[in-house]
Amino acid sequence: MFGYHELSDFSTKIGDTSIRFEKDGSFYRYIRENGDRKEKNLFTNSGRVIINPVEPVNLPKEITNFMQIKFEKPFLAEPKSSVEVYLTFPIEIAIFVAAKKSVGLIDIFSLQKPKYTLYGNPRTGIICRYWESKIYSEIPEVDKYREGVMKLRITNSDDEWIEVGSVVLDIYGMKIYYDEEMVYSAASMNVTSSKVAETRFIERPLRDGMKKALELYVARRIAVTRSKFIMEWGL
Repeated sequence: MFGYHELSDFSTKIGDTSIRFEKDGSFYRYIRENGDRKEKNLFTNSGRVIINPVEPVNLPKEITNFMQIKFEKPFLAEPKSSVEVYLTFPIEIAIFVAAKKSVGLIDIFSLQKPKYTLYGNPRTGIICRYWESKIYSEIPEVDKYREGVMKLRITNSDDEWIEVGSVVLDIYGMKIYYDEEMVYSAASMNVTSSKVAETRFIERPLRDGMKKALELYVARRIAVTRSKFIMEWGL
């Protein structure tokens, strides 16, 4: 269901959420229903619908561009070592319309109820989209409309054993890929002490054939200059 679709008489259902476009004279009406109902009118003659997984920090409104994934059980990393693990992350779904080499955002929804938390102290800390995940040694099976899979490379650059309980990421650098089976993103975490780590996203699909999702920040024409985040309030 993710990908490009013809606008004319398009309808689908994702989980308990139904989406459809209805022709009404000279315009189309977008309708999303899941207990409540959202409508929006579109004036276009030749548009196409794009359904994409997007950065999970937009609901119920834009309040942050950071995400914290809390590990269900802490991870103990030996000195001067690297390991790749898999996590899950929440999915938000965006509906776009594309016409005349331009893309417009129609709607964003999710099958997951968003939670937020504070990373750091109350005065200088940051609000993060909060998510809990197990640590997997192999790719987990997930519902791709609810959860994505993240490959995280954890490097302990310190000379001591260090316990890692979460990862905080700047979503501005997030790259999301998808295919028929899953939604995927990759990131790295370089631990430099028991309280400090540098994190960043990696622009690389898991396998050939995966399509890159449209980035909301690109669609909104937001200039992004940073690509990493320093965790300095603990791991």
